[in-house]
Amino acid sequence: MKKSNLFLFAIVLFAVASCSPSTKILGSWTSPSTPSDGYESIFVTAITENIVNRSTIETDLDKILNSQNVEAQSSFEVIPPGYKASEDDKERLLAEIKAAGAEAVLTVALLDQTSETRYVPGTTMYSPMGYGGYYGRFYGYYSYYNPVMYDPGYYTTDKNYYLEINLYDINTEELVWSAQSETTNPSSIESFSAAFSELVVGQMLKDGVITK
Repeated sequence: MKKSNLFLFAIVLFAVASCSPSTKILGSWTSPSTPSDGYESIFVTAITENIVNRSTIETDLDKILNSQNVEAQSSFEVIPPGYKASEDDKERLLAEIKAAGAEAVLTVALLDQTSETRYVPGTTMYSPMGYGGYYGRFYGYYSYYNPVMYDPGYYTTDKNYYLEINLYDINTEELVWSAQSETTNPSSIESFSAAFSELVVGQMLKDGVITK
């Protein structure tokens, strides 16, 4: 690979790395009233009017929970798109969730969305000196070895999404577990949802709120 191509390749790698997507759990809390052996059946609902996002997140959480031998059910059959919660409908909704065999309800909601602009400093790359066939002539030497190459700095905007994940006991309706996550620059709902679901279920296992 020519040195110019190597230089351009390095710039691309640097730019991609500077705004690469990431998801992490910021913290979690577990109630003392959480069953010592954890929950075996969970009703999953993502609180959003975006049907695609809701379906993707619920499906991925169900899949990973099921892989851990926890029975999981998406909310679509019980809570249709466009559903508006009301006190009058509370008993019906809770009855349907219980009838599905769920011991707890897992909710996912977007807490906040922020944009942060930051400056990425420029980089300078030095080519090696040498005495090859290009050394004897000015232009051959200059075009091949061009001793100092500079990539100017630039501004980039990071998009951060903060989600809250809560687990409620279906019988008492009490909050028994909660966690918050931060996602930076998600490339797509599919890639975000897969990574997010893995982290959430992993944290639930770690905190002992689902059966291991």
